[in-house]
Amino acid sequence: MRARYFFLQLTDSHGRNLTKSPGENIVTGQIYGKSLNDAPCRVWTQIFDCKDGSFIMRYKIFSTCFNIKIKVKIKGKELPIPHSEIKGPIYEEECYCPNPSITNWLNHYQCQENYTQIHHDLTPFSNIDFDRIRESIIKKYDRPTSVSICHYVLKSNRIYRRCYGQYVGFKIFMDAILLSLARKVTLPDIELFVNLGDWPLVPNTGPLYPIFSWCGSEDTKDIVMPTYDLTESSLEAMGRVMLDTLSVQGNTGPTWFDKTEQLFWRGRDSRRERLDLIEISKKHPELFNVSITNFFFFRDEIDKYGPAQDHVSFFNFFKYKYQLNIDGTVAAYRFPYLLTGDSLVFKQESKYYEFFYKDLVPGLHYVPVKSDLSDLVDKIKWAKEHDEDGLKIVKSARQFARDNLLPRDILCYYTVLFHEWSKRLKSKIEVLNNMEEVPQPSHSCPCHLSNLNFRDEL
Repeated sequence: MRARYFFLQLTDSHGRNLTKSPGENIVTGQIYGKSLNDAPCRVWTQIFDCKDGSFIMRYKIFSTCFNIKIKVKIKGKELPIPHSEIKGPIYEEECYCPNPSITNWLNHYQCQENYTQIHHDLTPFSNIDFDRIRESIIKKYDRPTSVSICHYVLKSNRIYRRCYGQYVGFKIFMDAILLSLARKVTLPDIELFVNLGDWPLVPNTGPLYPIFSWCGSEDTKDIVMPTYDLTESSLEAMGRVMLDTLSVQGNTGPTWFDKTEQLFWRGRDSRRERLDLIEISKKHPELFNVSITNFFFFRDEIDKYGPAQDHVSFFNFFKYKYQLNIDGTVAAYRFPYLLTGDSLVFKQESKYYEFFYKDLVPGLHYVPVKSDLSDLVDKIKWAKEHDEDGLKIVKSARQFARDNLLPRDILCYYTVLFHEWSKRLKSKIEVLNNMEEVPQPSHSCPCHLSNLNFRDEL
């Protein structure tokens, strides 16, 4: 059940934005509404103090609601909130009431019209005939012990697939986003192949096959989507997922000036540079608090780089002023959450990337460090000597995350990607005999066609 949310920016008596929290538990909020039988709606609300003068209020409804009213108070005094009344209906996440117009839906969500990565990824594919290349794709990537892929067809807003490979459990993430979108908007008929692994599959040389992946690289031509981790957190916020790009903002610990001035990192031994980080930290213990949490790839070197330390809650990372985003097997999927927090992020140069990397600016949104970490110590020392400059980068990073990495943005990206992909398909979209349908959850609710645009008011 996906949460809805909005931001509040507090101002002082002169109309200037506050830059720090006004105090704990000063801001409160409630949401009211009526269900179909005129009973009060069951609504769960949360308020996050972002410590920078802004607040996030999010809520989740459990049945269709009408005439929703949002009330927020500071020190008991009600604040004027734009669009604080929504006639509705507002549908619960499981409700199948798709907007028949994808264009209207995209406009209502205020989705971007163009995405840098989508344009980059789809440019090589202008006229795809799956009838001609389908079997070649399956033959190339049907390698059960090393590759797992799923072949999807979306037809009449229903989802069908067949998977290939020994480990196909991650299909649940692709199933979930397709089912969720189909409940909200009528998706175009499309056919696509989805890589269920972390490593991108399509090399720069050789046949150029359209494979959708969660991670891209400079050596490959995969079509990149938001990672399964970020996708799940967007769909399951206020549910079974605790960490998401909204909850991070309300759980960042001390303010910037009260954070411990060290670089903090925890992770497994999935890349040699992570072991190098441990080596560097031993030479400069005053600058680092870093440890390996699990040895799997370099077990024979535990004596040198271990022992393994206990996991630390991600929210506790932000007790420290500096964070490091360093590759694992591929791109480190924690990067969106680091940008959303309020610590200064140092990012290792890498050939791997996620869907949003091309819109980031080094020095504006993060501090770049060389791939071998040879300049990491110098960059930390720079940050300690330029505290105000570091804080500016932190603020720019958080704003970027708020503009590009929140749940709405993830839904927008997928929808625009599929919409643009549909324009490039030449072959007729048909459900193949060997495919199984991915069913929507068993759930019934009335659909009010004249108000479908209000489905997911944010």
